[in-house]
Amino acid sequence: MLMISLLLCSSVRSQLTTDFYSKTCPTLPSIVRRQVQSAIKTEMRMAASLLRLHFHDCFVNGCDASVLLDGDNTTEKFSAANVNSARGFEVVDAIKTAVENTCSGVVSCADILAIASRDSVLLSGGPTWKVLLGRRDGTVSSAAQANAALPSPFEALDQIIQKYTNVGLNITDVVSLSGAHTIGLAKCSTFDNRLFNFSGTGAPDSTIEMSMLADLQSFCPANGDRNRFTALDRNSTDLFDNHYFKNLVNGKGLLGSDQILYSSDLAASTTKSLVERYSQDSKLFLNDFVNSMIKMGNISPLTGSNGEIRKNCRAVNS
Repeated sequence: MLMISLLLCSSVRSQLTTDFYSKTCPTLPSIVRRQVQSAIKTEMRMAASLLRLHFHDCFVNGCDASVLLDGDNTTEKFSAANVNSARGFEVVDAIKTAVENTCSGVVSCADILAIASRDSVLLSGGPTWKVLLGRRDGTVSSAAQANAALPSPFEALDQIIQKYTNVGLNITDVVSLSGAHTIGLAKCSTFDNRLFNFSGTGAPDSTIEMSMLADLQSFCPANGDRNRFTALDRNSTDLFDNHYFKNLVNGKGLLGSDQILYSSDLAASTTKSLVERYSQDSKLFLNDFVNSMIKMGNISPLTGSNGEIRKNCRAVNS
């Protein structure tokens, strides 16, 4: 049974190839790159938004572009992790339009997301990699499934590790993929629970460095505007580097789910040592991040005759 399982897994992965569109849409990489470059030039934050879209897509039913589907409040866009926070859909629309103008009905929205996320990292000063392609698009999108599958900034480390395990990822993937928070912004509402009355203690989270705590309490005051944004990676907002991990070591992780990778009790036996290594060795982090992105991109892809190639990334084909 183990051998059969391994063979099936190998078969699925082998259907994704780096040259999948070499004959049907050879200019695909340059088309996507131009659109992502234009979007980031307009708004640097878009790099993090596109990367997050790919992450949030792959954790729910695999990398099938289900996060892009419009619909009523039962779709993934309305899950707690996505509503009023997932963004970049218009950029994906622009990429899809540009692709369709050259290669009509050939390229999936799921593959567009995978390439766009790679380009977002590269154009932010991070590494590049050959993206495995050949995914097809799903036809189902569920807010309930997204709520159950996606890690939350308010969860404990064991819960986060379990959600990664559920999709075939391990502790190294937890830490390296969390390093994507080296770019992007977060709302006060995602971390202000740490600033004044953490877990009902009547005091702030003791793992926050004091000067950062004072700054955040001023920026996100009690009963203030919870929709204000600040940098996930303090003092290195837009550059894809290992500074995020240096911040964790110094108590400057913004989200609770960031800082627990270093400061929680469970971290001592799971994630802390890797945070320390990444903070000291940028090459190690970037190499592991690339491997984890490729691995994440292989979560339950639809291939062959499964799924479809959507004409519009926001809707299933009629």
